[in-house]
Amino acid sequence: MSFSRDVDLDLDLVKSKIKLLTDFLDIYIKIANVHTVDFYTKDIWNEFVAVSPETVISSLFSQQGGSTSEGKDGSIWDQSQRLHNVAAYRRITRDHSLSNLGVCTPLDDLRQELWGDKQKEMFLKTSTFMNTKKSHEVEVMSEIIACFAKYCNIKQVIDIGSGKGYLSSYLSMQYGLSVYGIDSSTTNTIGANERNRKLERYWKVYQRQTKPKTQDSKLEHPKQKHMNHTENFTKIKEPAGYIGEEEDTTELQPMHEQSIVQTPVSTTLADSEIYEKNVVETSAETAGSDEFYYSEHTFLGLLSTDVVELSPQVRQRKCLDEKEKERRKSASLEAKAKRVKQANLYSPVTLHVTSTTELHDITSDIKDSIVVGLHTCGDLASNTLRIFISKPELKAVCSVGCCYHLVSEEFEFSDRSQESCQGPWGFPMSQYLRSSAWHCGRNARMSACLPFERVTIGHGQLPLESLFYRAVLQVIIKEHFGNGKPPGAFQQTKDKHVGKMYFKSSSFVDYTRKATEKLGMDSSKMSDSLIQGYYDRFIPRIKELEAFNLLKVALAPCIEGLILLDRLCYLKEQENVAWSSLVQLFDPVKSPRCYAVIGVKKQYHSKI
Repeated sequence: MSFSRDVDLDLDLVKSKIKLLTDFLDIYIKIANVHTVDFYTKDIWNEFVAVSPETVISSLFSQQGGSTSEGKDGSIWDQSQRLHNVAAYRRITRDHSLSNLGVCTPLDDLRQELWGDKQKEMFLKTSTFMNTKKSHEVEVMSEIIACFAKYCNIKQVIDIGSGKGYLSSYLSMQYGLSVYGIDSSTTNTIGANERNRKLERYWKVYQRQTKPKTQDSKLEHPKQKHMNHTENFTKIKEPAGYIGEEEDTTELQPMHEQSIVQTPVSTTLADSEIYEKNVVETSAETAGSDEFYYSEHTFLGLLSTDVVELSPQVRQRKCLDEKEKERRKSASLEAKAKRVKQANLYSPVTLHVTSTTELHDITSDIKDSIVVGLHTCGDLASNTLRIFISKPELKAVCSVGCCYHLVSEEFEFSDRSQESCQGPWGFPMSQYLRSSAWHCGRNARMSACLPFERVTIGHGQLPLESLFYRAVLQVIIKEHFGNGKPPGAFQQTKDKHVGKMYFKSSSFVDYTRKATEKLGMDSSKMSDSLIQGYYDRFIPRIKELEAFNLLKVALAPCIEGLILLDRLCYLKEQENVAWSSLVQLFDPVKSPRCYAVIGVKKQYHSKI
């Protein structure tokens, strides 16, 4: 089966949307390219805006935007090219945001194409070991990855920029996929290994598995009568082997609240026979302890039957003939090998990934795979797509990028001597956009990271006070350390990073002392009262800073949209890609970087 028109776009349509965005941003991107550091030193508010901060704030949060005609006739700007119609500005930026351009495949439509009307239920709850944001991201993205892996007949996943391994470990345990988690940080890899070890321990020790429901096996577990009267049972679904197969309903009783991890196990008739003949009856007094019944589905079940000390009840059973004993022993060993293999489906690897990285640097056992990345920073998202295109073993890609300010731009500098990127550029990727030598600028790319929905819908707050501290600090630097220095010295100072000094400071005076010391400046001749005077001087104008940053927030989805459409266009330009799309995977209030670039190569397209 192939995707319907509702979940597919042609290259010409993507190009037309890119042209629409670039024409729009040619006019408006100047707002996004303003750096907060310069806000007071260059009097940005009076240079760009002709109305009061209160007018901007109220208009941007108003439920009524300006009319379309107001956004097209140039009335947004006054004669001096300062913004004066904020309602129209809000409307036109909204119309040019990625969510309103009509280029994204709805997640529900994609699910319908992949799953049909089948209901999906999770047996492994991410909320037990992840925060709300990460849990939301991992559950949704892993479902889509597993769907594509299933329909492309792929069992191996390469997770680039895997970090702490949240997505990788979940894919391996929930869906039984073999996952290689690649991260450049040794610390992350070590942490992922340790975290995975703990998850495997929960997986093995706390697992509960009821009987397989077959016509030939209708065994009731010896503890079932006791368990049926125990409160706080959790209803779960456990997949039989791999996604898409028939599932059995299982009941389990938590030992410690929300500390249980279930494992995907295959339940067959042979398994049920092993289960029936290896069950150990346990008294009600041991229920809730760590003494679990023995079956091939538990931790002790990983041991062969001849090394497990059986209970008196089991020893009283009739002696078995040698042939039956050997059959059971072989079956137990097979179950052990299977469980050990499943327990090691996720392998963290430390490796710095570039567009030229060879897959055999990751593993010699490379098979047909899907390459994925959840919030891969900067150029890593672009390189993930390039690796997908260049490696024949990679059959599908699902990439969610972030940190656009770290993306390298080919045409950012008119002076080519300032180029810092030695490899392929992160933006633009498509030949279409490269042909126009279009660029955003670092400040605009940083603005693209602003959480529009979280601020406007979720009522989130920008780090206003820390931004204010930095802008006022720049006034102090200019007035006290900018005179008498060689040309360009002030610019170099401005480009230095103060970092997260705000969170380490008790007041603005303390912040100024620590920041100037970090920048290599001596502030000892400045009294505390002098420094505090700068704070008192600009605090009445903090609303200007807040309002201007909201103007940048409104523009953020448009800039992000251009970056993502460029990546989509790159995939659609490739001859070996049959289908590609942008999909909003996450709730943008919970996870602002919510769009995935997804692609499938031609040889697998007919299966999807």
